[in-house]
Amino acid sequence: MEQHLNGDAELRPAVFVRSDDPDGLPVLVARGEIDVYTSPDFRRELAALVAGDAKRVVVDLAAVDFIDSSGLGVLVGALKRLRERDGSIVLRGMTPSTKKVFDITGLTNLFSTEP
Repeated sequence: MEQHLNGDAELRPAVFVRSDDPDGLPVLVARGEIDVYTSPDFRRELAALVAGDAKRVVVDLAAVDFIDSSGLGVLVGALKRLRERDGSIVLRGMTPSTKKVFDITGLTNLFSTEP
């Protein structure tokens, strides 16, 4: 079940798609740039997944070109809410440039990662 949330990519620099992976984990696929402009949409869609009963949420960043501090803040806030119930966020498919941002900020150690 896929739901396109920000389908007009020409007008907005990011697109978020919610789905489930084969193991039934909720997944938020992000595409484009996650910045101060798109972070409110990112926060809303990630919060919807975190509000469910899943303890583990996957955020697929393979198609993210750029993420700034506001996007990182969204992820940290969602992780904090999940950890309140012993949950976690898995970051999947980070590009080298996105991984570098996580490494520089020291956030790599907070999240589980997958290729």
